[in-house]
Amino acid sequence: MPKLTAADEYFYHQIPEPLPNVVNRHDHWRESLFFVFHPKDQPGDAVILTMAQYPKREIVDSFQMGTIGGDMFLEIHQRPFDGDPHTLSVGPVSIDIVEPYKKVVLKADPEIAPVGLDITFDARSREQGLRRGNMKRGDEIIWDQCHMVQSGIYNGTYSYKGETYAVDDWWGQRDHSWGIRDHSRCPFWMWLAIQLPDAMISVWNWEYSNGARIYTDGCYAPTDMSEPVPVTSFEHDLQWIDKFDHTTDYQRDGENVTGISGGVKIQFENGRQMEIEATGRWACRYGALGGGLLQMELQTSDGRKGTAIYELTGAHHYKYFPIARAENLPVSS
Repeated sequence: MPKLTAADEYFYHQIPEPLPNVVNRHDHWRESLFFVFHPKDQPGDAVILTMAQYPKREIVDSFQMGTIGGDMFLEIHQRPFDGDPHTLSVGPVSIDIVEPYKKVVLKADPEIAPVGLDITFDARSREQGLRRGNMKRGDEIIWDQCHMVQSGIYNGTYSYKGETYAVDDWWGQRDHSWGIRDHSRCPFWMWLAIQLPDAMISVWNWEYSNGARIYTDGCYAPTDMSEPVPVTSFEHDLQWIDKFDHTTDYQRDGENVTGISGGVKIQFENGRQMEIEATGRWACRYGALGGGLLQMELQTSDGRKGTAIYELTGAHHYKYFPIARAENLPVSS
């Protein structure tokens, strides 16, 4: 007899099974929410909150990570499905989607969580659904996901080590993804969440170890809420830097790396091209998974200044992760 949940009362089903079941009962199938916020004008604290559910493992988890006052932190909270895989709460953390694609409230109890949160996300751009992307090694699925991205203004407070800090119109991004992603066996991906005074630019780019392109998508989303313009072409030339701003090699684990610097070039569906130069430092490192999230300052080729979160991660890439940290990776054949 199938197990039903409260969400099964609604018109949410996509396959002829109750909602805890998905089309592929894969170890790495997950549905995930991601929120990041940071100051508008210059580097500062960067706070990240995630929440995800894993149907095969029957757990919901939430990561709190980022950098506050120079301290890098990472904490995970977990709970079992226990008949409710859909409520957006895990231990001290809750996410309330007040109005879809417009307002979301993030909370974390400061008595339990390492970082207390009482934060509201208000959309500053339209949401953009990205194309489904996938990658295999032979018949084995390594990545097969859909993705949504959106820029927002964050307000409220966060607390850390007994101190409470105000968030007044900070910039940031959120995304929502669902499908299969075996992070430890992905060769390389780059995710850019670029915030400008009048727009957000998002890029989601995947490559094999040799640099061959798997997938690129993203958009230019104006803050006047007009329709986002899709990305059609993307080039990148970034360099890892050390604490002295000197170019350095990541080697296997990036022991000398403290940030990244360089340029990207983006073309959009309307024919517009843009070059962006940026420099930034770690907001959160991913340890054995490689790379992580970096908080960036940037300038566009048309003279606008902004801030961003860049994510570079993966197990092996000829330029960014030259020494492989995993076996049986997908190859470009």
